[in-house]
Amino acid sequence: MSESLPISLDDVRDAARIIEGQVERTPMRKSKTLSEITGAEIWIKFENQQFTAAFKERGALNKLSRLTDEEKAVGVIAASAGNHSQGVAYHGRRLGIPVTICMPVTTPFNKVEHTRAFGARVLLEGNTFDEAKAYAETVRQREGLTFIHPFDDPHIMAGQGTAALEMFEDGPELDVLVVPIGGGGLISGCATVAKALKPDIRVVGVQAAMYPSMFAAIQGREAKTGGASIAEGISVKQPGELTQKVVRALVDEIVLVEEEHLERAITLFADVEKTIAEGAGAAGLAALLAHPSKFAGKRVGLVLCGGNIDTRLLASVLTRALVREKRLSNIRIIGDDRPGLLALVSKIIGDNGANIMEVAHNRIALDVPAKGAEFDILMETRDAQHTQEIIDALAQAGYPPRRN
Repeated sequence: MSESLPISLDDVRDAARIIEGQVERTPMRKSKTLSEITGAEIWIKFENQQFTAAFKERGALNKLSRLTDEEKAVGVIAASAGNHSQGVAYHGRRLGIPVTICMPVTTPFNKVEHTRAFGARVLLEGNTFDEAKAYAETVRQREGLTFIHPFDDPHIMAGQGTAALEMFEDGPELDVLVVPIGGGGLISGCATVAKALKPDIRVVGVQAAMYPSMFAAIQGREAKTGGASIAEGISVKQPGELTQKVVRALVDEIVLVEEEHLERAITLFADVEKTIAEGAGAAGLAALLAHPSKFAGKRVGLVLCGGNIDTRLLASVLTRALVREKRLSNIRIIGDDRPGLLALVSKIIGDNGANIMEVAHNRIALDVPAKGAEFDILMETRDAQHTQEIIDALAQAGYPPRRN
């Protein structure tokens, strides 16, 4: 490892000593089912079990603990899409340090309210992390606060690396370590540990395809970023300068994942592991779903780095998964507007084992006969084959449906 890199294994070990007993030592477990699904042997580090449900506590506490008494008295400021802010706010309150947080206006409500609940002053400004960060710099200069960077700081990077230190203490001989990348703090710390303890391990970073900032930076080109990614925690337009140095030196590859893979990963964590992952937290698993050949037959360590997802968004993701699996289907039937028609159709659906979720009538659509009726039926089935069986039964009865 080059001495020019901003952190070393000793820095991470120092951070581990500082934060010991003040953050959760989260478990790492093998997932038999996800291993079967992906073709790799998957070991999951459950950082969503931190008190603030994310790994960010590690770096925040390490940094806050190293401030001077004067800096602690004046207070600190941070910019974050949510998890860093909660880590700073929570441990700032524990240590008696006044905390101000600048967050994008697009930050999920639950992250905003949780941050306020930890006693921080929250300022909502800008639509992206970078805009919130620029505003935080203005406030810092005006009020003389100490800025706690979410990723481009050696103490932050070293603190985040303690997650990997625990993985190597607890886990098997990993072949691959897969880590989400936003600004690069987590993967910088984890890669530092991984390459020092096992030089031949493969370290793979994951970014949302909408925000390939580190991916592009390493290739020496400007990233095209933008859009409302479900992985807002890693939706960073500009990675850190220090983190880039570490990634260039120690990370073997960066892969991109589409929103569909992120959604599927969130669903699998909920359905298989019975645990909640936010979009960024699910990025590691999404990489295995998107690029299975890269990990097949390997022993893979995943960092489930956060579980702060808005409940409404989680409900939407899980419902969309049912639609993808054809377990929720919307069909349209046009027939005579006569008593008993809906009862007949409902009986056919029920007799074939499906559940009707919603029914909507439309008698004034111009593509429906004046004496006819059109109604949309949302039904729940076992799978795509079951849905087709019901469609066939309706057609045989003289009511061929159309899928919407």
